[in-house]
Amino acid sequence: MVYRWLPWKWLVRRMARTHGFVDPLRLLSRLDRFAQPSEVRTPIELLRAGVAFHARGLMNTKAIQHNLDWVWPWWVQKQYDPNDESFLPRAFSITHVNLTHRNWTAVGLPGCRAFPIVDPRGLVTPFFDGWSIDAWIVADDGGELIPARQDTVSQRLLLDGEALAVRTESAGQAGRLRTDVDAVDGETVECRIACRAACPDGGWLVVSLRPFNPEGVSFVHRIRFDDEDRQWRIGRRGRVRFDRWPDRHTTSTYGEGDVRIGLTQRPPSGQCECDVGLATAAAMYRLEPGCESAVELRVPLVYDKRSKPILPTGRTEPWPAALDGAAAMSVPDERFAFLYDAAVRYLVLLSPDDVYPGPYTYKRFWFRDAAFILNAMLATGMSQRAAPVLERFGPRQRIDGFFLSQAGEWDSNGEALWVLRRYHELTGLPPHASLHPMVISGGQWIIRKRCARDIEALHAGLLPAGFSAEHLGNNDFYYWDDFWGVAGLRAAAWLCRRWDDRTHAQMFANGADDLAAAIERSLERSRDIRRCDALPASAYRRMDAGAVGSVVASYPLRLLEWDDPRMRQTVDFLLERCRVRGAFFQDLIHSGLNAYLTLHLAQALLRMGDPRFFELVRTVADLASPTGQWPEAIHPRTGGGCMGDGQHLWASAEWVMMMRNLFVREEDDRLILGSGIPDEWVRQGSRISFGPTATPWGAIDVEIEGFDDRVEVRWRGQWRDHAPPVEARLGDRTPIMIEGAIGRAEFGRSAAKVHSVRDESERR
Repeated sequence: MVYRWLPWKWLVRRMARTHGFVDPLRLLSRLDRFAQPSEVRTPIELLRAGVAFHARGLMNTKAIQHNLDWVWPWWVQKQYDPNDESFLPRAFSITHVNLTHRNWTAVGLPGCRAFPIVDPRGLVTPFFDGWSIDAWIVADDGGELIPARQDTVSQRLLLDGEALAVRTESAGQAGRLRTDVDAVDGETVECRIACRAACPDGGWLVVSLRPFNPEGVSFVHRIRFDDEDRQWRIGRRGRVRFDRWPDRHTTSTYGEGDVRIGLTQRPPSGQCECDVGLATAAAMYRLEPGCESAVELRVPLVYDKRSKPILPTGRTEPWPAALDGAAAMSVPDERFAFLYDAAVRYLVLLSPDDVYPGPYTYKRFWFRDAAFILNAMLATGMSQRAAPVLERFGPRQRIDGFFLSQAGEWDSNGEALWVLRRYHELTGLPPHASLHPMVISGGQWIIRKRCARDIEALHAGLLPAGFSAEHLGNNDFYYWDDFWGVAGLRAAAWLCRRWDDRTHAQMFANGADDLAAAIERSLERSRDIRRCDALPASAYRRMDAGAVGSVVASYPLRLLEWDDPRMRQTVDFLLERCRVRGAFFQDLIHSGLNAYLTLHLAQALLRMGDPRFFELVRTVADLASPTGQWPEAIHPRTGGGCMGDGQHLWASAEWVMMMRNLFVREEDDRLILGSGIPDEWVRQGSRISFGPTATPWGAIDVEIEGFDDRVEVRWRGQWRDHAPPVEARLGDRTPIMIEGAIGRAEFGRSAAKVHSVRDESERR
């Protein structure tokens, strides 16, 4: 109690002025003036993450620029090279972080929380935020093949067989090198690294332990090669097993420099300790002239720095079983097909119990990301994998009804309720009675949280100003939150009707209508600020890149009609003013191209029947990495990641939904088939398909085949109750309406005709 009486503000100010520092309280006050007053300035969760991120950046500042003769990760080689377009001056940068090539690809097994990652040059980081393993060739004549220093390297994702693997291949005068990385399950789950190399004139295949990862320094204090067990022991628990003994082994400390420096002249060494924490080691295998040599490493993934068991259910699941029943896509565009197949596999991999938006930087749970990711999982038939994630919503709800991802964000309740409805809507399963209190509490929280309706402010009746982790800007009254609030209340009403709870159903339906009306009033009253009818990020903002958040009212929520002129103006503005290299460029915070937000715009255009949507889809395909991944934000010049996780699962989920909606999408009380299919996919002799995909009426398979004189759209529905109206569309041809569990619509090359076939079970 006595602490409350202490003059803390005076003490802080006095301390700062005594030592010649700026008054921190005055500085914070000045910063607050750029934002709307809010309950939470910045979520403590983000502050913790930011401190950890920049703490490493400080370590990088001390470690990297003074030791550029080391072999650092690829992003360092690029970002510190003054002759490279990735170069960033560092003079006034307090921390040095990866801002140009935030790219990596995870490997793993379904049901396992451990996600080893591989960077674009084959650097393998087996453990979360841990040390890495690299492979090089050192020739007898002094030549070197070091992938991190190569301008061109081939990397691809292998989807065949029982594993998900990343293959990296490089070649040069010193030889050729191939590294395959995957995860295998035996006595324990292991990361397997298979290296194969050849050197024309003889040399060494070098497997090196590196005290860093794609974010920067990751300390290694002790390394010991256990000759009896043929393995590295790293620190207290890390182990790396080799399938054969190296011909030579050496180590080095920070004071001695990188183990690579003078590698072939270094004396043999089996262990070392480094107080700085930058110990390195090299296991060397002789390469005879013209002969190929191989070595396999296995890293038991027996511990996780987050102190969780890596197998939530106690076992992994084979890939074929994990993918069984997932919607399949067949299209002539091999790039589109590969990106879809890769995205589906990562929906599986990154959902061992929770869903993670990424394997590294974003390896944590947010309701926002989960709503979009789970929507894609449900649409592609992965409801059994989505169910355990939804079961964990309850423990994350506070006693006041708030679904907490992080404090100060008001969209999570709407997202949680919306995706709960989507689960029961797409599966047809009745909501369990145990969910009833959670839904009631969550819906009531939205209603209580709204600002007063009778004030004169532009935000009257809206949700409060909040921090936007969707990166729409400073704390503000974001329409993003309000649109999710409307969707959440309507979802709560829908769920309550399933429980025959008419009282709460009516309460939430009325609450949704009232919040929607408040949004309309706010938009109308704030029109003079932006001088147009487009939808801004907030009533207090002019039109800017943050307006992309309001596109959520079209996709995925469909709160506005497909042809709403305000949404068209919004999308037109964003494409005209915020488009770089064909993609949406998010000026705010991301300062990069956004694959997932570009696809949001494409989805809105698809609803409008605007053919520009496919340009955006192609652009997103072109932005994907060779392994089929997108970072959260992409540097417009380097093409590498510049913000967030280097493998953004939300973006993969949006690709899945985009491909699904090309074939089949929901609009009002009907299904629309084929509205996104380009003409080049349905030429004579071509056959494309998608399914089975879940819809509110049941699962459906769609097949489209091109003939000389016509194009056929065929479907087979497994409807739960009645068949929905089905509208077949192809390009600018006249749409065809038809009903039935089995149907066929025939489009002439210049006209349309229809043929309907009833379900055989109905005939009997």
